[in-house]
Amino acid sequence: MRMPKIRKAKRWMLIFSAMLLSSILLAACGGNSPSILDTHGPVAGKEAGLFWFILAVATFVFVVVEGVLITSIVRFRERPNAPAPRQLHGNNTIEIIWTIAPSLFLFAVLIGTIYTMFNLTSISGQGRTEEITVVGHQWWWEFDYKNEGIVTADELVVPQGALIHTVLESNNVIHSFWVPQITGKTDVVPGHMNDKLFKADDIGVYRGLCTEYCGLQHAHMSFDLIVKSPNDYLTWVSQQQQAAQKPTSGAALAGYKLFTGSGGCQGCHGIVGVNLKSFSDPVANGLIGPNLTHFGSRRLIAGAVLSWDPASCQVTTDAKGNATITNQANCGLYQWLHDPQGVKPGNDMNIRSLSDTEIAQLVAYLESLT
Repeated sequence: MRMPKIRKAKRWMLIFSAMLLSSILLAACGGNSPSILDTHGPVAGKEAGLFWFILAVATFVFVVVEGVLITSIVRFRERPNAPAPRQLHGNNTIEIIWTIAPSLFLFAVLIGTIYTMFNLTSISGQGRTEEITVVGHQWWWEFDYKNEGIVTADELVVPQGALIHTVLESNNVIHSFWVPQITGKTDVVPGHMNDKLFKADDIGVYRGLCTEYCGLQHAHMSFDLIVKSPNDYLTWVSQQQQAAQKPTSGAALAGYKLFTGSGGCQGCHGIVGVNLKSFSDPVANGLIGPNLTHFGSRRLIAGAVLSWDPASCQVTTDAKGNATITNQANCGLYQWLHDPQGVKPGNDMNIRSLSDTEIAQLVAYLESLT
């Protein structure tokens, strides 16, 4: 009776182990988890090709080694009444084979890797090359378009099919820039500029990540790479190059006065037409937070910790002129202005406590910055 129980216990242990391993494997499969094998650009395509090549080599080695191992176990297993096996003291032929064979496989992987690395810089694009400086902050991304003279945050917008040349900088610690479906990882190192070339083949929105541990909110340092058609990209650039317009009435005007006055917002944030003459104004170098000139056209807040839509932040004004947000729970911008440290502990957004009326006024103003 003991042997069946032992076999049953082993069977259940095997089933449990298989379920555990499957759960670990499937834990990485989520709707918001970009795959390196779902490629939408030549750089990611070449890197995926290298992955499949290495996987093929590794699979071949695994099958051969395990095949030889299983064959040896079955063929040379101990049998009843079998004589003691003849003792061998080495086989020069086998030893030479298992020394040379791994070296050849490793050399093949090395050649494939070097070939891919050199080909990553040989891509070409349509139209002129877009020059963009990417700055890693704690913990959000800034994108400075040198050709167009504009600056954005958390959303990197590029034209479909164009060659994108990014210069990667950090003003604090080491970060790592990665858009899995478009291009591979490159470190962003303080005091050292790294370059990255890539091209996006398909229109869409692709998630970007920081993949180098950079502090408390490292996991909350994401951005969106938005690929537009060439014509839509030119329209977007033209809109982004315009200075912000001053509101003329209502809660937005009150928010403008709060931004430039007692709110203290302009001490950290720049707006062209308010406290900056242009995106390249030297004053911008002393500012801590993102440029907000066209904040109303963005959909991400604080390194993609929160998303927002002006339609979800409904600002109303009563007869006395008091502004309120009717759906605070659904308004990401309200949550951020109400308690930025609660949303993203350790960030540089240290502001005085704002009343709900003041938050509603600031939301109305920021929504107007389209």
